[in-house]
Amino acid sequence: MTNEAVTAAARQRRGAVQLIAAMGLSGTLGVFVLESGASSFNVVFFRCLFGALALAAYCLFRGYLKNTRLTRGTLALAALGGVFIVFNWVLLFDAYSRTSISVATVVYHTQPFYVVLLGALLFKERLDRYRAGWIAAAFAGVVLVADLPGADLGGSEGYLLGVGEALVAALFYAFATVIAKRLTTLRPEVTALVQVLVGIPLLLPFTRLGDTAGLDARWGWLVGLGVIHTCVMYILLYSSYQKLATDRIAVLSFVYPAVAILVDLTVYGHRIDALQALGVVLIAAAALAVNLGRLPLPPGGRRRTAGEAGPTAPPKAEAVRR
Repeated sequence: MTNEAVTAAARQRRGAVQLIAAMGLSGTLGVFVLESGASSFNVVFFRCLFGALALAAYCLFRGYLKNTRLTRGTLALAALGGVFIVFNWVLLFDAYSRTSISVATVVYHTQPFYVVLLGALLFKERLDRYRAGWIAAAFAGVVLVADLPGADLGGSEGYLLGVGEALVAALFYAFATVIAKRLTTLRPEVTALVQVLVGIPLLLPFTRLGDTAGLDARWGWLVGLGVIHTCVMYILLYSSYQKLATDRIAVLSFVYPAVAILVDLTVYGHRIDALQALGVVLIAAAALAVNLGRLPLPPGGRRRTAGEAGPTAPPKAEAVRR
């Protein structure tokens, strides 16, 4: 094996470790939100505040603020993406308390399908029947995961609303992703910093600062959301994206819902039943098919490859996720 091959393999391994670590941290997000005891608006406000401080310190240390390449146009796009990202967080965090971390997280994983649909609607990107079929299968999986056919909606106040919030949160994330694809000239850390800075004044009118008086030790959960889940996690995420191919990213991204389901079971005792598990499998299979671009083999035809039908790897300037 040549030195170049050894170096490439080591780079792939390092990227895989970084992505697994980032996805594992993502899976603990719900616990930090619920244990803080704060409203979703308060949680996101302080996530933006502490996240902005941590990201600004990191960008300053790395020298990323010396030449940000920000123009009026890119700043406006980054800010607009920040609006979608911030309200995506508000809706997802509220969905945790109305449904469960497991249900909200898996339903939220419909994000890739919205991105594909928006690409077809806004940019006339090709959407063939095979990919459309996988998207339909994914939303059938959402119905199963949400347990809507047998759910006692009256026994769990706002359950259906929580499922809807997770779906809309995924849609908002898809809008942010589409916007981020136009920001390839910016470092992702700078884009993330702009987005969380936008969230501070945007959410201030909805934030009840008086409610924080009794948080005491629970401030640690809010600080953790900003420093761990908005700074450390995204540094790991962006670094891994630069080292890994699309197929590795697509597969390893499922560490996030897997950890979330395990954490929800361990900490809160929330289990998913057999039908919900089937829904998880449907969504996972559909997401892999859409992300990798390896669609079912059409009768008498050849299989499409990721390069022909699939989306590209996540852009370096991708918006802050989750």
